[in-house]
Amino acid sequence: MRITDADDSHVAGIAAIYNDAVEHTTAIWNDNPVDLANRVAWLADRRRAGYPVLVALDDAGEVVGYASFGDWRPFDGFRHTVEHSVYVRGDQRGAGLGRRLMETLIERARALGKHVMVAAVEAGNTGSIRLHEKLGFERVGLMPQVGAKFGGWLDLAFLQLILDEAPAPRD
Repeated sequence: MRITDADDSHVAGIAAIYNDAVEHTTAIWNDNPVDLANRVAWLADRRRAGYPVLVALDDAGEVVGYASFGDWRPFDGFRHTVEHSVYVRGDQRGAGLGRRLMETLIERARALGKHVMVAAVEAGNTGSIRLHEKLGFERVGLMPQVGAKFGGWLDLAFLQLILDEAPAPRD
């Protein structure tokens, strides 16, 4: 397994994982799959912002997971905080790939001088919540019934990781 920065050749694999999560899980709260143009634009937006998109590649070079982060909220006061996402192909879950992607993503956020990384996780996704807690994230909030999918309400759990010990912002 190799983790590297995504490029345009990885877009189809990223889209397949994304769309599987849309169609079969509550990890992504969208109802409709996306096309390749959508993921190309998403990747370009992340690059333009200076944010990483990481892919995990198997021995055959296929995308089996991806992770990224972006601005948490679009206001200057939140510029030191990012929200991330991590997705692993269904047949690869539970093998530690999500943890490896997250560890690399956390390193990248620290290298960019970010102070906090936020996770917004469907509250019933205990596997994801446990992974985040093992990585040092703390539960900081729960928003009941703020989402809907598959005919039911979804609760949103917030977790955060403080990335550095800075006593005040650096800028």
